[in-house]
Amino acid sequence: MVNVERTFTVARPVEVVVDYLKDFGNAEQWDPGTVSCTRVDTGPIGVGSQWHNVSEFKGKETRLSYRLERLEDRRLTFVGDNKTATSTDDITLLPVEGGTQVTYHAHIVFHGLAKVADPFLKSEFEMLGDATAKTMTEAIAALPTSTGPA
Repeated sequence: MVNVERTFTVARPVEVVVDYLKDFGNAEQWDPGTVSCTRVDTGPIGVGSQWHNVSEFKGKETRLSYRLERLEDRRLTFVGDNKTATSTDDITLLPVEGGTQVTYHAHIVFHGLAKVADPFLKSEFEMLGDATAKTMTEAIAALPTSTGPA
């Protein structure tokens, strides 16, 4: 299993950040490994909403089915899986002066033969964690400062 965590601050209120991040389809903008992320159900986004994610890692394409497991005012959890791995993206948000502190925790559990590669992938995932913190900060910085009319 691999665990990667990054904490950083963005200059947007928690409500704006939650509204943006709860749509996992936006991972195309903030996750450097995501090639595409398409919602596969309809209706308002909530616990149980699902996405089909195509990512590229180490030159190989990976497809995962993601679902929103937790949607709270300050915490989001997405779980993606396929036959090779289960990936949990847990995002905790804390209001701070001038914006929101984001803690992004990725937890990947490999299945079957993929478990053998686990120790060799940690450094690759650490680099991806650094890149994700950077691109997520940039994507959130481009958002408006409110979610709707005042």
